[in-house]
Amino acid sequence: MSKKIDVLSQKGEKVKDIKLEDNIFNIKPNDAVIKDAVVAAMAGARQGTSKTKTRSEVSGGGRKPYRQKGTGNARQGSIRAPQYRHGGIVFGPVPRDYSKKMNKKEKRLALRSALSYKALDKELIVIDAINLTTNKTKEMVELLNNLKITNNKVLICVKDLTDNVCLAARNLANIKVVLPCEINTYDVISSDNLLIEEEALKALEEVLK
Repeated sequence: MSKKIDVLSQKGEKVKDIKLEDNIFNIKPNDAVIKDAVVAAMAGARQGTSKTKTRSEVSGGGRKPYRQKGTGNARQGSIRAPQYRHGGIVFGPVPRDYSKKMNKKEKRLALRSALSYKALDKELIVIDAINLTTNKTKEMVELLNNLKITNNKVLICVKDLTDNVCLAARNLANIKVVLPCEINTYDVISSDNLLIEEEALKALEEVLK
């Protein structure tokens, strides 16, 4: 049976209800693929630019510090060997690419699984449209108050990015605004609520069908 959900106004009042696509919002979530998608997203966010110098790259140490024999000390070839202060680093980090690959089917399954969890846990909120008259933060806060999600971490998905919505949301640390084509598994899973415009929902369903 198709899952239905209420469509709310900006005041938090029910306008109508609509059916959700079963193959997107009503599948059995695949936890393993969700985990892979989250790991891939977090790995892709790593810069991988950390670097240490080996003994051959450290400045100085070209001359043998003392003769090979007769001093009573252990033989040494350079004062930039790892055991010396200011010496090179052994097996230190070097620049690398941490990103992990997932095929297209896995990515889509992970996103559909995350969206199904949101619908199952009643963390999906559909709004008819988000129309802010100003770009003031207080107007976005008022919208969240009406929907009773003020203190939650909210992912807002809109059909079109408007200046008012972007500017009103940018000072709120718990809000992220995305387009349907930008929505991803990591953002969905890491948010407490997914607030999506009705038109954005239709666009998302078209992409994931």
